[in-house]
Amino acid sequence: MSHFDEASAAVQAALESGARYADCRVMVRRAESMSARNGDIENLGSGESAGLGVRALVGSSWGFYAVPDLSDSAARAAGRRAAQIAAASATVPGPPVDLVPSGAIEAGWANDCETDPLEVSLSTKGDLLVGATAAAKQAGADLAEAVYQVWDTRKWFVSSEGHRIDQHTRECGAGVWASVFGDGEIQRRSWPSYGGQYGTSGWELVDRLDLVGNAPRMAEEARALLSAPLCPTGETTLVLGGEQLALQIHESVGHAIELDRILGWEAAFAGTSWLDLAKLGSLRYGSELMNITIDPSIPGALGSFGYDDEGTPATRRDAVRDGIWVGVLAGRDSAAVAGLDYAGSVRSDGWARLPMVRMTNVGLEPGPHTLDEIIANTADGVFMDINRSWSIDDRRLNFQFGCEIGYEIKDGKLGRMLRNPTYTGIGPTFWQSMDMLSSEIVPWGTPNCGKGQPGQVGHTGHPAAPARFTNVRVGVRG
Repeated sequence: MSHFDEASAAVQAALESGARYADCRVMVRRAESMSARNGDIENLGSGESAGLGVRALVGSSWGFYAVPDLSDSAARAAGRRAAQIAAASATVPGPPVDLVPSGAIEAGWANDCETDPLEVSLSTKGDLLVGATAAAKQAGADLAEAVYQVWDTRKWFVSSEGHRIDQHTRECGAGVWASVFGDGEIQRRSWPSYGGQYGTSGWELVDRLDLVGNAPRMAEEARALLSAPLCPTGETTLVLGGEQLALQIHESVGHAIELDRILGWEAAFAGTSWLDLAKLGSLRYGSELMNITIDPSIPGALGSFGYDDEGTPATRRDAVRDGIWVGVLAGRDSAAVAGLDYAGSVRSDGWARLPMVRMTNVGLEPGPHTLDEIIANTADGVFMDINRSWSIDDRRLNFQFGCEIGYEIKDGKLGRMLRNPTYTGIGPTFWQSMDMLSSEIVPWGTPNCGKGQPGQVGHTGHPAAPARFTNVRVGVRG
C-alpha cells in the first residue's frame, strides 16, 4: 500500500501555510527481537509503528510536526502545524538558510534480501538462541546470553521540489556472549562482536554467523582469561582486530566529521568536534594508509540506503584520502552554510523525529597487507580485539578503549593471552601512527548509535580490517 497521497497532502498544506520548502516522510516499521539466557528464552518483543513527520522551512527557521495518524485530514493538519512552528521560530530570525540544490527524483529502492527475517519462524529463531547459549554453558560459561533483532521499514518521501521516493529496508543481526565469574572480576567473550553483527540484509546474515558453532570457544576463552596475565603497561606496537577498529572509526572519525557538530549546531549527548572547516582539504588526519569513505551504497552494510531522508541519492564520497581530511557527513542546509555542494547523510530513527546528520557507512578502504603479515612483521607488541569499554572526550579527540582479549606478539608470532587489555591516545596522533593495514575488510554494523535531544538511535556501518599502530600507550586503567 502506498502512502504518497498522505505525504503529498502534508507538504501541500505546509506550502499553503507559508512554507517556502516542505517535505514529509511516512514511515511504517515492524520490529522484532528475542533474547535467551543459559538455554532458556528470556524475552520476546515485537511491534509496529506508523506515522508521518513534516518539515517546513519559513524564512531561516525549520518547523517539524509528527502524528501517528495516516488519514488525509491528519496529514494536512500536520503540514499546517509544521509551517506555524517554523513561522513562530522565524520571528527571531537567524542566519539565512539555503539548501544545496537537489533535482526532483521519483524512484523506489529495496535492499537485497534472500530470506525475509520476519518470515523465519519464531521457533527456528528461538532454537538458535537456546542452542547457542546451551553450547556456551556446556563449555564452561557461568552466564551465556544471545540475542537477535529485526527491523522492517517502509518509507514514502515527498518534497515540495518534486521528490516521490519509496524505500523498503530490511535489517537484522545477532550475537552470543559467554561470561565467567572469578575472584572479584568477570571475563566475557563475545561473538562475533560486543553487541552482535548487524546488516541491511536478510536472515542469511544470521545464518552465516554460526552462533552455535562459535559459542563454546567463547566460553573457553573467557575461562582462560581469568588466569591470564594482565596487559602490561607502557608504549608499544598495537595491532587491533577489525571489530575494535570499527568502533575506533565510529568514535574518533565518524562523529568528528558530522558537519552539524563541526558547525556547533549539535553539542548534546556526545559533544562537538575538534575539526576546523578552514582546514578541510589540508589537515593531516592520519597516515597515508588512512583512506576513509562515506558510502551508503555498500550492499548489506547496516548504514546503507537508496536515498537519505532529504531525498539525496546514496553516493560514495571520500572523508579521508591518503591521510588528509577531505569530506564530511552533511545535510542540505548544513552543507550550504559550509559552502559545500553535497549532502546525503541525513536520517531520523522514525517518523516522530526530526531528520539530522547521521553516519552512514563510514569506514576504511582495504590496505595492502593481511593480518598474518602484520603479526609476522611485528617483533614486539600487543594484539587486541572485541570492544569491552570506551571513553572519548566531547570533542572526539582524546580516547581510552578496553578490549575483551589481548595477546602478546613476540618475534612475529602471537604469544600468551592477556587479560583486561586497554589502550589510549589522541585521534590524529593515533591515526598518523598506522603503518600496516589489512585488506580483510568487514562492514561491521552498529545498531545503537545515540545522538540528539530528544535522543535518536541510528544504524551505522563501519568497514574495517586489522591494522597496526606504533608507539601506543597500553595497559592504562582508569
